[in-house]
Amino acid sequence: MQIDYIEDEEFEGIDFTSNAFKKGEYENCTFTNCNFAEVNLSKTTFIDCIFDNCNLSAANVNGTAFQEIQFSNCKLMGLRFEDCNTFLFAVTFTNCLLNLSTFYKLKLKNTRFTNCSLQQVDFTEADLSSADFTDCDLLHTTFDNTILEKADFRTALNFSIDPERNKLKKAKFSTASLAGLLAKYDLQID
Repeated sequence: MQIDYIEDEEFEGIDFTSNAFKKGEYENCTFTNCNFAEVNLSKTTFIDCIFDNCNLSAANVNGTAFQEIQFSNCKLMGLRFEDCNTFLFAVTFTNCLLNLSTFYKLKLKNTRFTNCSLQQVDFTEADLSSADFTDCDLLHTTFDNTILEKADFRTALNFSIDPERNKLKKAKFSTASLAGLLAKYDLQID
């Protein structure tokens, strides 16, 4: 079976829920205002691509490769990133909605989440060393046996992290957010 190779193309305003998505390898492509909601993206490779203002909620990403991908202003609800091809997996998220997504056991070193909603996201056993959560909402997000060394939570909101169940060496927190590290103790902090 021959794999389609698409390079340096721009896709704008395409609704892939009604227009068939062509599987293949996309390199240095830009997707703007595209709808991939519940679309089967399995076994597709994206390299150095930009997704801007796209909806990828509940898309099938089984075996999908995301290598050096930028997601901006995207809706990525319910994505199972742990099902992706992990070879050279590298993503950044800016102004994205990632609620209910899972990153179970993924290597996410140096990943940047900027101004994102990460409510009820599962980071169990993920490696988030040096990750940046600038201005992110982490309400009910799960961190369990997660490597958070040197991660930056200084401007993150609503997180609850158990220091006894996660690796936090040199992680960064603001004094205002320390309550998120003590939540399990049910303390009254003023």
